[in-house]
Amino acid sequence: MDALALPIGDDGVVVGVDAQSHPAVLGFNRPTPYDVLLIGGLWTAQVIALRAAATGARVAVETGRAESWAQLVGALGVGPAGMSVHDVGRVPPLGASAGSPVLVVRDCGMRPPRGRVVSGAWQSVLTLLPYLSPVAPRLVRQARLVGVQRVSPDEATQVGRLLGLPRGDVESLPTLADGVTLWCAERDRQYVMTRATDAENGLLGAARRMD
Repeated sequence: MDALALPIGDDGVVVGVDAQSHPAVLGFNRPTPYDVLLIGGLWTAQVIALRAAATGARVAVETGRAESWAQLVGALGVGPAGMSVHDVGRVPPLGASAGSPVLVVRDCGMRPPRGRVVSGAWQSVLTLLPYLSPVAPRLVRQARLVGVQRVSPDEATQVGRLLGLPRGDVESLPTLADGVTLWCAERDRQYVMTRATDAENGLLGAARRMD
């Protein structure tokens, strides 16, 4: 099994558990460019960012709602070397390397502009898209991995076309519980439930799709 082609592996960030209650792991630290698209909520993106920082990656957040992230960074107490927040279009070169991998989280709304800082060796990019928008097809084509949380039936139909999902998955998307994500990589799909730790609950509250 080629772990690089699958959303699930054994080395990386634990994003939750699968249907068999096995840990689901995303490998962000890679020697090749890796783009991830999450059509979902801020809560899940922040849990992933926290856990990526805990693995030793530097996390750079590009966002138009800095206040939603600044509180998180302050509570972590790790300083900019662990997690930093930047205005849209203002992320500096980050100097990623095997010894200092980087995850860039792009929380730039419904129409994120093309990023000045892109994925590369040891630098992955996670783009958060709250809902489908006209830029979604481009982002889906660009991504190696796509996560989809609860969406409307119309959006589920569009997502199904973009990702080539079978009818069962399309019908399930509008019914997903908070914290559940369908991760899709090429022809591989897996539902994952993200459960917050006590510390994460204290920082972020309960799992939620809407912010």
